Order: sequence, then C-alpha cells, then structure tokens
Amino acid sequence: MSIELKKRIVTSIILSILLIIIVFSHIGIFTISTFIVSYFIYNEVSLINYRILKNKAFILNIINIFYIFGVFLPSAIVLYKLTNPLFILYVLLVCISSDIGGYFIGKNIGGAKLTKISPNKTISGSLGSFFFSFLPLLIFVTLNNHDYYYSINNFLFCLQISLVCQLGDLFISHLKRKAKVKDTGKILPGHGGLLDRIDGIIFAIPFTYFYVTDINDYFKYLF
Repeated sequence: MSIELKKRIVTSIILSILLIIIVFSHIGIFTISTFIVSYFIYNEVSLINYRILKNKAFILNIINIFYIFGVFLPSAIVLYKLTNPLFILYVLLVCISSDIGGYFIGKNIGGAKLTKISPNKTISGSLGSFFFSFLPLLIFVTLNNHDYYYSINNFLFCLQISLVCQLGDLFISHLKRKAKVKDTGKILPGHGGLLDRIDGIIFAIPFTYFYVTDINDYFKYLF
C-alpha cells in the first residue's frame, strides 16, 4: 500500500467521523460547519476562475459567491431544519456511494470514455455510480422501514441524486482542465481540496432541497 493511499484512507476515516458528528449535532454546529466548508469551496473555485481568466475573473467570482452563499449554503441549512439529521446523512451517503461506485467500477472495468471533458470518466463508471447510489437505500430500509422503503420514487430519487452528482463532477472537472490544475487545493491529505471531494454534493444538496420541500419555505425557515 502506497503512502498516498494510506493518507487517503486515514483522511477518509477522519472525514467520515467528523461528518457524522456534525450532522447529528446541533443546528448551530451544522450551520457553522457548512459555512466554513462553503468558504473553502469559494476560495478554491475563485482560484480556478483566476487561473482561467486572470484579472477578468470578476464576473465568475460574483456567480461563485451567489451560488455558494446564496444557493448551496441556505439550501443546506433550510433542508436540515425542515427534515432531520438522518435524512441529511442519507442524501450525503447517496452522493458518496455514487462517487465510490464511479471510481471503483470505472477503474476496474474501464471501457469506452464517457466524455472528452474528463478523459478518466467512463460509461462503465457512470453506470457504477447509478448502481452504487442504491446502497444507502438498501441499508436504511433495514434501519427504518417506516420512512425508507422500496418504491419507484425512492429508487428514482437515488438515480437523480447520482445524476446531479455526476454532472457536478463533470462541470468542476471541466473548469479544472481549463485551469490546468489536478487538485483544487491541498487541505485534505491524499485527496486534494475540499471541492475535489464534494463537487457533486454542492449541487445535490440544492437539488434535494427543491425536490422535497416547498420553494416558499426557502426564506421562511432561513431566518
């Protein structure tokens, strides 16, 4: 096992423990933690924008601020208030499982490339992402079959979350290629930047919010 792989595993374990603690803690801790994550994401995307457009990146950074602090952050907070920690964990696990499935299946099976945007992405990897996105549902059904159960809607929800994550991943990969960077940062040993790990989640959370809640609750429960 390489040193880099060891770093990746240790970092993943620590992040998993922190994730569980934050999700099942108080709304205040969740809000502060999400704000900190949003801040780092903003900085990493801004760096990419600067590498692409140099001093003309101002407009992209305005869009960056609007999406991260005006869409992603509020969606995460309101979704937490309107649902429950277990559901938040469920959504995050669907995202993570989708990411793992794409990496594992794509790496071991390979095959035809999915798109020129990200040469490492394969059709088999995309299908693996969709397949693995069902795993959290299978687990949660055994833990709480009252709120989580087998239905067409629940399977479609997992597929849609996976699709949003994959599209988000491709979008960030496109920006990284244009900026000619492999990782968006070095904050996570063995992983790179925060954006490298949650590029799908920052799109999946707002999607989930608008999927399961009413648009009128967006500002009602934000303050």
